[in-house]
Amino acid sequence: MQVHRNLKQLPTFTNAIVTIGTFDGVHVGHQKIIDLLNEEARLVNGETVIITFDPHPRSVVKHLDSAVPLITTLDEKIALLEKAGIDHLVIVPFDEAFANQTPEAYVASFLHHYFRPHTIVIGYDHRFGKNRVGDYHLLERMGKELGFSVKEIPEAVLNEIIVSSTQIRNALHGYQIELANAFLGYPFFFAGKVVLGNQLGRTIGFPTANMQMLHEQKLIPANGVYAVAVYWKEGLTKQRFWGMMNIGVRPTINGHDRVIEVHIFEFDDTIYGQELQIQVHAFLRSEQKFAGIAALKEQLFLDAELAKKTLQQLNIPA
Repeated sequence: MQVHRNLKQLPTFTNAIVTIGTFDGVHVGHQKIIDLLNEEARLVNGETVIITFDPHPRSVVKHLDSAVPLITTLDEKIALLEKAGIDHLVIVPFDEAFANQTPEAYVASFLHHYFRPHTIVIGYDHRFGKNRVGDYHLLERMGKELGFSVKEIPEAVLNEIIVSSTQIRNALHGYQIELANAFLGYPFFFAGKVVLGNQLGRTIGFPTANMQMLHEQKLIPANGVYAVAVYWKEGLTKQRFWGMMNIGVRPTINGHDRVIEVHIFEFDDTIYGQELQIQVHAFLRSEQKFAGIAALKEQLFLDAELAKKTLQQLNIPA
């Protein structure tokens, strides 16, 4: 897959089959759109092109809810779309000027001018241009004038995308990790940098990697304890470990700030400042306050055993 970030340096596409969207999560619903793109491209010996935006339009258009957390960051989305077999991903800078284009200018000066599409694959409810007044019918009418076709994404697929995105967020916020992963088609994951914590875990036999999120808009699951797989790159080798993760305020030690702590099984390296990728596979229990450190330590032993058993049952490689 070729990734393009400069509209003025785009190649000349061959029979471009184009769609536009945020593709947050690149989940199983999005995969159906990708299947449609690939099918159309095969019919005309063309290339598939996805147009997406950065930053997320919700962070620019003020009347939209900018608080919606991202299931995938831009870099994560790029990696997932590459795996999905797209030919070209075009990342368009999104700002007030772009948002305030008239619908006609959006079609003629943006879509037609830069992409010369053979076919645009889009939902019947897609809106574009200033105040989002452009619609499928305008795109279809201008397509006849400018020489491209418009193909509608079936309503059932669109509904699945809307439902999937909402249910993924709700599931991750509601402890339903396996449901979220089923909608995604892969384990939910995030990346973070290991930073220095209070080192209490080390004193009770459960050293943790305290994670600082790499992207502030990335969705974080609900507070609680989870079974996870941990990926750590040492030199050219990417290693995978089992582990358990706690998200929360650590009420037993009167914590106040929300933290993400990962205990990696069978691991004792010092990795401050390094990046880890965490795959979240199962919810184990809610966050709770214990009578003291001894009771907490006893529970952590139980959590570790349950995490290992759960990961084994899920056939997660160690």
